[in-house]
Amino acid sequence: MLGTVRLGVPDSRRTLAIYLAAGASFAALSARGLTVPLYAHGLGADRFQVGALFSVATLAAALLSMPAGVLIDRFGTRTLLVLSFIIAAVSQLAMAEATTVAPLFVWQIVGGLGAGAQQAALFSAVTALVPGNRLGRAMGWLTFSMQAGFFIGPSIAGLLLQWIDLRTDIAVTTAVLVFAIPGAMAASTAPQSSQRLTFMKPLRALIQQRSFGPVVVGLLAATLAWGTVGAFLPIFGKESLGLSNSQIGLMLAIQAVANGLARIPGGRLVDRAKHRWPIVFVGVMVWSVAAIVLGHLSGFWAPVVLLVIATPFVATVYVAIGVVFGDLSIGSTRGVAMGAYGTVLFLGLAAGPLAFGPIVQLYGYAAGFTACAGVAMVLALVMAAFHAEPLRPLSEIPLPPPAPGT
Repeated sequence: MLGTVRLGVPDSRRTLAIYLAAGASFAALSARGLTVPLYAHGLGADRFQVGALFSVATLAAALLSMPAGVLIDRFGTRTLLVLSFIIAAVSQLAMAEATTVAPLFVWQIVGGLGAGAQQAALFSAVTALVPGNRLGRAMGWLTFSMQAGFFIGPSIAGLLLQWIDLRTDIAVTTAVLVFAIPGAMAASTAPQSSQRLTFMKPLRALIQQRSFGPVVVGLLAATLAWGTVGAFLPIFGKESLGLSNSQIGLMLAIQAVANGLARIPGGRLVDRAKHRWPIVFVGVMVWSVAAIVLGHLSGFWAPVVLLVIATPFVATVYVAIGVVFGDLSIGSTRGVAMGAYGTVLFLGLAAGPLAFGPIVQLYGYAAGFTACAGVAMVLALVMAAFHAEPLRPLSEIPLPPPAPGT
């Protein structure tokens, strides 16, 4: 068990440091999410290539999420966080040096590996410190911190574009990762399990849970729709909405504010809700309808208003599903559970742009967004058809017990 004063730092202060690290790391990530698509577009990348740049990073993150979860259970979270931040910084600086599209793919893959480790480590670090009856609020604050980063990153990157070029912007915004260092130091170094490095037994136990299937389907529905719109939003803003680079950064920043502000009340709603699957269902449906409408809009304010209205619904979806995965584990298998969450999350985010990118390329943004939204809605209906509550008391979850002495 984690003590309340390990390393001489109260859990509340350690949790706050982890929130700060999440905000800093996602600020760097979101700044790159604005600048890299625009930079690639300027180097001659077509729409499909821009979407693929997003997908290769998320596929790499999915690839590392499960191994990262195993390493967290065995060695603690601090080492994984430090390594992931170093990888993120190196990959971002290297992208600033690229002069053709091809190296961007390489460094996006490297950065995606770092993101996969970050996701599992940050969620595992928080769930280790927070009691189950407050996990929804903790997830709300953690994801709020991430969304604050999504606001800060594009805001800084978009503002700097008034004075510096895209390549310099990519390099300069890497500096925000400095603020992630205290959170990495606050994370635990203690192993959560002394068992061999394996994830098959706890993974099988997770999959056998009645709630696991519906939650995975719901998460795929949300990530397909969210990832497709997010991957193409910068160049959609440039080509279809006719916005300047700084306006695109502002639009992404405003969306991030709406996303972040929804996380705190969303966490409270998740903690209090008797059933979580309706939250996921409604959120996916609202965001899917918004994606369809978005493809037919023009200008700045109409898309911004739509994003501000629709984003809180999908934000609450992610809080709900994060809580479910956190509760479907015990201490010695928490890393594997959050690794499984990261794997499904990143696979869904990657699949959207790859699957619907050709439609965007051939038929336009409206057609691609509509096709993606339709698939997400069908998946949400499949999830609802299970009618399974995606949350069970920990006492009912037959996962392997912690090893002696952990």
